[in-house]
Amino acid sequence: MSTAAAGIMTPVTGPKKRTCYFFDSDIGNYHYGPSHPMKPHRIRMTHSLVMNYGLYKKMEIFRAKPATRKEMAQFHTDEYVDFLSRVTPDLVEQAAEGMGVTGAGGGAARAGGISREMGKFNVGDDCPVFDGLFEYCSISAGGSMEGAARLSRDKCDIAINWAGGLHHAKKSEASGFCYINDIVLGILELLRYHPRVLYVDIDVHHGDGVEEAFYTTDRVMTCSFHKYGEFFPGTGDIKDIGYGKGRNYSVNFPLRDGITDEAYKSVFEPVISQIMEWYRPSAVVLQCGGDSLSGDKIGTLNLSMRGHANCVQFIKSFGLPLLLLGGGGYTIRNVSRTWAFETGLAAGQELGGNIPMNEYYEYYGPTYQLDVPQCNMDDLNTREYLEKIKAQVFETLRHTGAAPSVQLQPIPRTAMDQDSDDEEEDTRDPNERRSQHSRDAQVQRDDEFSDSEDEGEGGRKDRQSWQSLGAGTLGNGSIRLGEGRKVMAGVPSVDALVTPGQSEAEDVEGTGNGEGEGEPLTVSAARKTTVAGDGEDDGLGDGDVSMG
Repeated sequence: MSTAAAGIMTPVTGPKKRTCYFFDSDIGNYHYGPSHPMKPHRIRMTHSLVMNYGLYKKMEIFRAKPATRKEMAQFHTDEYVDFLSRVTPDLVEQAAEGMGVTGAGGGAARAGGISREMGKFNVGDDCPVFDGLFEYCSISAGGSMEGAARLSRDKCDIAINWAGGLHHAKKSEASGFCYINDIVLGILELLRYHPRVLYVDIDVHHGDGVEEAFYTTDRVMTCSFHKYGEFFPGTGDIKDIGYGKGRNYSVNFPLRDGITDEAYKSVFEPVISQIMEWYRPSAVVLQCGGDSLSGDKIGTLNLSMRGHANCVQFIKSFGLPLLLLGGGGYTIRNVSRTWAFETGLAAGQELGGNIPMNEYYEYYGPTYQLDVPQCNMDDLNTREYLEKIKAQVFETLRHTGAAPSVQLQPIPRTAMDQDSDDEEEDTRDPNERRSQHSRDAQVQRDDEFSDSEDEGEGGRKDRQSWQSLGAGTLGNGSIRLGEGRKVMAGVPSVDALVTPGQSEAEDVEGTGNGEGEGEPLTVSAARKTTVAGDGEDDGLGDGDVSMG
């Protein structure tokens, strides 16, 4: 048995990184609906492992301020954000019955209006309306934006938001279980300080929403490794390389079913190394979708936990500011295992193989091991195929020329830039939350957390609606800047390239997640307190702000 397997945590060789981890305990309460594969509860399961392994001693933990409508509108249209903020399951039900809204007048017309809006914004089956939809989007986007802001202000080296990574959402359209594109919002925040940002996507699905947003700019290079063919969203051909100023700054590596750790590594590391050499980004965003893992209910790849985590470790090795985000992943016990392991790597620790007791311990049976092994499915990615695609990608990168330069201008002051000891912020109640009745109404049944009973060897894979071709097409990526804001010259054409500021995240203290793990987390009104440590030098920063 290895040292890592015998112990709880083992330090990883290499320089220490200041790691910020964002978590909001409310995120696990949201429920897409019965039988829907997307389960936000997996983020709470991940957090339970993170806390019970003791990783809170090795990083700062924060709860971010939820993103506001104005902040979301830095990329999304006002009309779309407004719709998400007011649509409810009751409205949808009334619309279906043709009843409209009581007391609103014109019931039939109102019902028709809601139905038309749902069709217009692609909200319905795959992207259902559920209780607390807008709050869920706010938590997801807030963590990514605040993580990006802390990276830009050199408050940390790595920021983690597993509630983020919703890469399919478009400017005015929901898609692929995604409503608000927190990744685009986070990148826009990074672009306020960084001349070039690299976005890497290892989800089984193509990161179409992010690619579309930055398709016409050289300020952001997108690189997606994904299953391609008769598979959602149907985009991500190797010939999709960008347009205009963004030509050759979109990289797509289409994969076939069953790729293994070794084969994935043989293309991932050379491609990323080449991008780093040619593009020279100053910050990186890595979307760590867990549906590329072996045995995923929807995914068709064959990566083990360590094969997936190797991507995180390799990106980390370049020493650039790194924003780690979640994404897909529908066998939730495997997703939580992998994201917890990757959280450890980010914090400089390799987690032991024996899963510690935690609130969801029974979900990890029968092995109770922190491991997702590969299965024996066939790898349809021949060596010749991978080498051919890799050569085409290198040829595209060769045409990018020198890394694009950007004229720097004064960075506008936003709420995110305010000192964390602002008196008004310190006296504000940072723990204002929905009523318990409201929260209980959103908790899904226990059996909804379980994976399908027939999932075992050769288990179920849903190859229908969630793998059907999407109807979305790439837009021209045109954008406008926020009012009265100055940014770097040469800003790409993406709507609202500068995100509005938001205040510092609330600091979190304790050794649990506030949902029954160990001692409950408490949110401190004072913003200069960090998570309680073990008294040793954990390589943390000076603790002058927070993450959640």
